[in-house]
Amino acid sequence: METQIHVPVGSPVIRKIPIFVDEQNVTEGAMKLIKELRPAWDTSHVKTKLFTDGTTNKLVGCYVDDSQEDVVLVRVYGNKTELIVDRDNELKSFQVLHANGCAPRLYCTFQNGICYEFMQGDALGTQDVRDPSLLRLIAREMARIHAIHAHNGCIPKPNLWIKMRKYFSLVATEFTEQASNARIQQEVPSKEVLEQEMVWMKEHLSTLGSPVVLCHNDLLCKNIIHNNKEGHVRFIDYEYSSYNYQAFDIGNHFNEFAGMAELDYGLYPSREMQMDWLKVYLRAYKLFTKKTEEISPRELETLYVQVNKFALASHFFWGFWALIQAKYSSIDFDFLGYAVLRFNQYFKTKPAVMALQIPE
Repeated sequence: METQIHVPVGSPVIRKIPIFVDEQNVTEGAMKLIKELRPAWDTSHVKTKLFTDGTTNKLVGCYVDDSQEDVVLVRVYGNKTELIVDRDNELKSFQVLHANGCAPRLYCTFQNGICYEFMQGDALGTQDVRDPSLLRLIAREMARIHAIHAHNGCIPKPNLWIKMRKYFSLVATEFTEQASNARIQQEVPSKEVLEQEMVWMKEHLSTLGSPVVLCHNDLLCKNIIHNNKEGHVRFIDYEYSSYNYQAFDIGNHFNEFAGMAELDYGLYPSREMQMDWLKVYLRAYKLFTKKTEEISPRELETLYVQVNKFALASHFFWGFWALIQAKYSSIDFDFLGYAVLRFNQYFKTKPAVMALQIPE
């Protein structure tokens, strides 16, 4: 059983509005929600902006004045995403992160989505995450989240293997002889190979000693918002947040340096760039958890090895995710092509990564 995220006592109860929003006509449904959430707004003056970056959901922002001081975001869950996202867990993560100053306000849930506060700032791109000053802000913010205590005193367990196994069981049906998708048969490794690798990964990675912490688990560039005026970054979208290995969260973020729409693994951070990132992260994490900023070369090297090995697991996780999305999603994206690229990258980098040794 994965560790449950516990919402702080006294957190506000989440309002539930019994409205269903049609995925094909988000604006109309958003207006009904706005009447409930912002009764003082004149609906004839409400403006909407459709955000198109999402690969899981549809998102629209609603506001009345051009200064956009108060923007309500309406997110409609994508088709069958409940198969891959634990919605209850997402809401708990949202509440915990908000209580710790890391997330926006959650206004309500509706039948097939949520409404929440818009965070002022710019979503980052693949070049931004390499910028030395932004890189430091991101590393510190991740350390801050990893240091949050949101379990009820039990020793938290990672949900990586449970989740990966679940995704694999959802994907497995695609490998049958009758499966209509010839590309899966031709381009994706066989079910047996994938299962074998998964078992090997669990055996190998579980022994690396990476701490289990509260993780974002999906830190792609667009999920990082930089508020230039206030000089900070915040992370958005907590659909995959859970207790997990510290090194998975970081390795997953490093994989995301490659982008999403046009993957370029030439952008994966060099050892030097990773060391800069990990040094900032480790100092901040130790300050939050042990009240000291001192780190040893051995600690840094250990984290470097753990992170690059867990980056392998991230390729598998999102490879499975993409195969499920290829079957159910109504979003226009080549999910199958994305899955193939992730599995290819796993097999390409595995030998070099496996040669890395944790220092004695």
